[in-house]
Amino acid sequence: MKFDMDYIAHNNALTESNPYVKLFLTIILLALTLILDNLYFDVLIFVVMSIVILGVAKINYRSYLKFLSIPMAFLVITCIFLVFFFGKGEVIYETGIFGIVVRSDSLHYAIYTFMRVIGCLPCLGFLALTTPIANILHCLESLKVPKILIEIALLMYNTIFIFLNEIDTMKKAQETRLGYHSYMSSFKSLGALASTIFLRSLDKSETLQNSLDSRGYSGELPVYVPKKES
Repeated sequence: MKFDMDYIAHNNALTESNPYVKLFLTIILLALTLILDNLYFDVLIFVVMSIVILGVAKINYRSYLKFLSIPMAFLVITCIFLVFFFGKGEVIYETGIFGIVVRSDSLHYAIYTFMRVIGCLPCLGFLALTTPIANILHCLESLKVPKILIEIALLMYNTIFIFLNEIDTMKKAQETRLGYHSYMSSFKSLGALASTIFLRSLDKSETLQNSLDSRGYSGELPVYVPKKES
């Protein structure tokens, strides 16, 4: 099942709910998670917001797991670096590899970083998976957020989906040519994919700029404004 966050945001049980309520709820929960610095509260927020996303918004659990998978991968890598390469406290474990050790405060930082991000991810997921981007940008505009930030957010949002679509297309092309049938071929295919997608991203950015210029782009993108109910 292909993950399409934009489709999910437009097709869930909370799509038509007040976007201001969802936006402010997300901001409040994020602030509380960061300010309280409590592991139990982080777990509670993760559980409660996951129940809301899966049970109330009725979003497929596979889509929710896919949403969490990419930031979770970066989170795990970050925490590993925190455990082994940061900290100045007492040594609690020696790996015996190039003098790499685990210190008490580095383990503390890694655990708290992991739990804080775990608490924040479902809050962001709640907003991103239940609210169309047009509604979010309209809320930000009405709250007097600088237009340049809104335009950057819109362009980044569109570019991310173009970027992911390119990766999906090239990966499928590699798979049809048995590019991942062994470990060596997988490494070669991933290297080729990374180098090619970099060049494609440059080409796509130029194409995007040309398309904006051809449509009379003058430095400001119009933002959708929902019709007011009479």
